[in-house]
Amino acid sequence: MRLILVILLLLASCTTPNPLVVAEKQIGLNEQTDRKELINYMDGWDPYYNEWCAAFINAVLRESNITNLIDMNHPNPYLARSFLDWGETVSQPRAGDIVIFPRGDKEWQGHVGFYVGSKTVRDIDYYLILGGNQNDSVSIDLYPTNKAIGIRRYKYTHGTTNHTPTT
Repeated sequence: MRLILVILLLLASCTTPNPLVVAEKQIGLNEQTDRKELINYMDGWDPYYNEWCAAFINAVLRESNITNLIDMNHPNPYLARSFLDWGETVSQPRAGDIVIFPRGDKEWQGHVGFYVGSKTVRDIDYYLILGGNQNDSVSIDLYPTNKAIGIRRYKYTHGTTNHTPTT
């Protein structure tokens, strides 16, 4: 009986959806064929005309009841590198952590996604990243581990539904 009570208490405190589970439901959505659905999901952000990896991460965090850059009133919530200001820095990723990469030739450009796992291909280590705007879709893709410029993690505060990351 005591074990059942402990299990029920644990289940009751885990009402927040896991961001990876939330993001996984969106895999396959494409910025052209599923544009309206993505615009709706990302609160009006148009993936056809804008880079949208950060908008996707913000939307997933929102659906997961986790404070995102928009909730934090960040000055640039739709820039991937802005996630360097979110959560806490960690050196080794765990499933669901946010990983930030450079992109393009300008210092402000970047890419952001959720860490799913790691893989070595031809002696090169990669992170498997679930994100938006990866080949114009929500997908899981490989990114070299040595290119990551940040790994960020949020902390769950059990017993609440709005989880604010530490910064």
